[in-house]
Amino acid sequence: MPIKIVEQKPLSPAEKTYLPGILAGLAVTLKRFFQKPVTVQYPEEKQVMPPRYRGVPVLVRDQAGRTKCVSCQLCEFVCPPKAIRIVPAEIPADAPNAQVEKAPREFEINMLRCIYCGLCEEVCPEQAIFLKDIYSMSGYSRDEMFLNKERLLELGGVQQDNILKWEKKLEPLHKAPHSRGQP
Repeated sequence: MPIKIVEQKPLSPAEKTYLPGILAGLAVTLKRFFQKPVTVQYPEEKQVMPPRYRGVPVLVRDQAGRTKCVSCQLCEFVCPPKAIRIVPAEIPADAPNAQVEKAPREFEINMLRCIYCGLCEEVCPEQAIFLKDIYSMSGYSRDEMFLNKERLLELGGVQQDNILKWEKKLEPLHKAPHSRGQP
């Protein structure tokens, strides 16, 4: 394929003074000068995020104040960067939610590793973890970027839920009949 050489058009005397370029730039500046500014005065003003924005992962409680997480560890297994760490614990038999098998003793998310992919939210069968619209997560040290269970629950708050499944289970799972034919 032959190389085509394009001749550059010579500049006019006005273009040699750069005056048309300066005037075009001033015209843009004057046009913007009379428009309403689009600047957000952060942190006093917060930007409104779209409804499907994926921000910081948080844990939530139900209306009764119980942690919705049952330590199934699916979010820990599905997390691509391995940012989630869960240590499950047994629930005492005399607890009000004894019908739940496990609860997290420790739940930690390393926000330095988190890639905000949303897989933890998608895989959770209890809807205990959500990606909230928090977009300004920072800290002065690496330790501040490790969110423990208490901090995650504080950020998440209470999730209003129409399904009160833990109230409907009358007896603990380990006392349920083993025969399939029994009601």
